Amino acid sequence: MKKKMSVLDFKKYKEEGRKFAYVTAYDYTMAGIVDESEVEVILVGDSLGMIMLGYDSTTPVTMDDMVHHIKPVVKGAPNTFIVGDMPFGSYNSSVEKAVENATRLIKETNCDCVKLEGGQKYAHVVKAIVEAGIPVMGHIGLTPQNATQLGGFKVQGGTPESALEIIKDAKALEEAGAFSIVLECVPVGVGEAVTKSVAVPILGIGAGPHVDCQVLVTQDLLGMYNDFKPKFVKLFADVRKVMIDGLNDFHKESIEGTFPTEEYSFNKEVKLDKLY
Repeated sequence: MKKKMSVLDFKKYKEEGRKFAYVTAYDYTMAGIVDESEVEVILVGDSLGMIMLGYDSTTPVTMDDMVHHIKPVVKGAPNTFIVGDMPFGSYNSSVEKAVENATRLIKETNCDCVKLEGGQKYAHVVKAIVEAGIPVMGHIGLTPQNATQLGGFKVQGGTPESALEIIKDAKALEEAGAFSIVLECVPVGVGEAVTKSVAVPILGIGAGPHVDCQVLVTQDLLGMYNDFKPKFVKLFADVRKVMIDGLNDFHKESIEGTFPTEEYSFNKEVKLDKLY
């Protein structure tokens, strides 16, 4: 059985040059599956808005939604480091509200840390949450909660000026006390430059091979989610097809009457005449 990572292990892994992996889970069943794998980190992300709740973006996701989904994941994956996402509106109105909501996530779900989006602009928020005793994972590059402002779900850091800003974002978050930083959707060279610019690990999703950790949405890498597939997603298993085939086989045998057989039936004799 794998040993659960701690917050201190993140920096230790980077210092040792040890790579690790990071996926999503939004319910008890998926959490248990990931827990049986070698994957070290689970994010209960606000991406659940699209993948689990059918929204067009992550923006409508609430704190109640996050608490509801994080709690069963923590129960289902006791040997995996669990990250709880802070949804849109939970930290960008005031520092006090941010600390209050981060505290709620930790207290009500028992997740291992919180994650929030934004670089230099939100460094003071990260600092306040860290000073309140809560580990914070940052998130820069493409930040889905602000995708509209960024021109949609597009590659970030495509110019020297914007790449430099992302590096400044990473340094600001490190200085504020973030123990690790998600870097999303940037060119390979930018991913490498950001990784070298800070001592905390960079967790890349669509950020090339030179980051400290690779991140993907589980439903994407297993082919379960068909609505949208980013360029950086590799299909590691076509689970959706397997599930549909299984459902169709169940339907076929149900219609034909070939299921259930004796093997799947309770065959104890009951004297039915006593029922009348």
